[in-house]
Amino acid sequence: MTHSLPQEIIDEIDAELRHAEQAPDAFFEAWKRGVMIAGAQWFGDGTREGLQRAADKWDLRPNMPMFQKSLGVLSGGERIFLAAMASFYNAHDGDALLRRYGFEGLSDLGNGLDLGRRQVIADLILHYHGW
Repeated sequence: MTHSLPQEIIDEIDAELRHAEQAPDAFFEAWKRGVMIAGAQWFGDGTREGLQRAADKWDLRPNMPMFQKSLGVLSGGERIFLAAMASFYNAHDGDALLRRYGFEGLSDLGNGLDLGRRQVIADLILHYHGW
């Protein structure tokens, strides 16, 4: 006796597989947009040239020691944005930064970030596939 899956299940599986295939490139594009908004000095080798040369997310890793030392000089929205980005790279340290700077929940992203920053975070969430 053979059983076949309902077509809607097959379609859902196909959509998930297509998404998973495209996620790494889409995540990297969103990450680069975030780096451009935040400033290249926080990521990779800390230069605009490094941003332009970056071939993948590893080339634009957050400079976590710099994040931990220097975020206090930024505005609240800038701190939350950088800490949220850091949490994609390292959940433990990024989440500690978010708490340190007053992040209490996802609504803080909606209230504390402008549209461009919210779009980057939304795209990173949608396309995250692990670091």
